[in-house]
Amino acid sequence: KALNDVKYSFNSYTMNRTSILLGTASIEDDVYFKETVEKIVNTREWFKAEMKKLGFTFPDSKANFLFASHPKVPAREKDIYVRYFDKPRINNYLRITIGTDEEMEKFLKFLTSFLKSQK
Repeated sequence: KALNDVKYSFNSYTMNRTSILLGTASIEDDVYFKETVEKIVNTREWFKAEMKKLGFTFPDSKANFLFASHPKVPAREKDIYVRYFDKPRINNYLRITIGTDEEMEKFLKFLTSFLKSQK
């Protein structure tokens, strides 16, 4: 179970019948779909502004994640549990999925504290 939990946290394309049916239903419910997209967009835009204040850089995102880097805190060295790619040109970037407002506030609180401790 533990191995599958880790495996599926990194493989976002693993779909089972239930997730496919629920995903299809959410797209067919146009009002729900538009409300959900609007929430994600609003949270993402707010989160981008907050990340810039902390010194993170990232290409503009219109997706449900940011591909962020920080010039003073190497991604690899700190073992932060977000998606990390050990590849040339992107090995100092983290793929940070946009969650709920509460999740993103908690993450920003952690990042702020973490960055202060690195000075």
